[in-house]
Amino acid sequence: MKNYSVKPYQESDYANWNAFIGQAKNATFLFHRDFMEYHKDRFEDFSLMVFDSEKLVAVLPANKVGDIVHSHQGLTYGGLVYSPKLNGEKVEEILDSILSFFKENEVQSFFFKSIPLFYTSKGNAEIDFFLFKRGAFLDKKEMNLGINLAMPLTISKGKLKHFRKIEELDLEMVEEQHLESFWELVLEPRLLEKYNAKPVHTLQEITLLKEKFPENIKQFSVYFDDVIIAGITLFETETVVKSQYGATTKKGEELRALDFLFINLIQKFKSEGKLFFDMGIVNEDNEKGYHAGLLKQKEELGCSVYSQDFYKMNFI
Repeated sequence: MKNYSVKPYQESDYANWNAFIGQAKNATFLFHRDFMEYHKDRFEDFSLMVFDSEKLVAVLPANKVGDIVHSHQGLTYGGLVYSPKLNGEKVEEILDSILSFFKENEVQSFFFKSIPLFYTSKGNAEIDFFLFKRGAFLDKKEMNLGINLAMPLTISKGKLKHFRKIEELDLEMVEEQHLESFWELVLEPRLLEKYNAKPVHTLQEITLLKEKFPENIKQFSVYFDDVIIAGITLFETETVVKSQYGATTKKGEELRALDFLFINLIQKFKSEGKLFFDMGIVNEDNEKGYHAGLLKQKEELGCSVYSQDFYKMNFI
């Protein structure tokens, strides 16, 4: 077994980390330090870097809570990020080096959340298998809804019928460079009204992230009579577009403006060659474990159910 060295990330590793993320097999912009650190005051960073001699071959975005390590709680997905040149056997050895590091540092438990497979066209399931063989167990499972844009679209007849009616209205879809209108006039008031909740990102945070990642974070809004009535904030990677936030005003609800926006965006990114449109999870803390209305709505837009798995490994 090759002897890999594992060390915690430090600020001096910033350039080396980001350069590695830029060429890794299974990375997205969420693993760039500028994205990971926008909320660094909320998390105790415990990200790891794995070296083969002096060469960086893998990183693990992570945070620590007491003696428990999480594959980073501030990110939608996480996992081990590694070089495209590594075969499965070497990935296994790297994982063993990380697990040994955890034991040496008296980590009690490790929570691991995989990157959804449709983000990694070159495959990414090695770690799930190796963790399972080492005693990790499935801690949580989420239904992630997505559209395979390489296949013919399967939007329901009902959605398309209403879409054709909506097209006759004077609605305008706009890509916006600023997020204030959507955040302050649509998203925040609707979340507060319907769920007594706030967006995960504040306006200041999402604005900062958009400034740092202008090609990855995009805002599309719908206007009616020059008034914003709906919007969707997208996180875009090389092959996948994710609907991070979507909301509509009461007027937008009447006009089905969110369906109008989703269908236009699905068609837009399919024509541009994206592989998947990720509409996120539908899990909910109820008896069923999911929000039936959201599941139905997303399936009618052409989504299928994909799984995102969360593993736990105990060391003590």
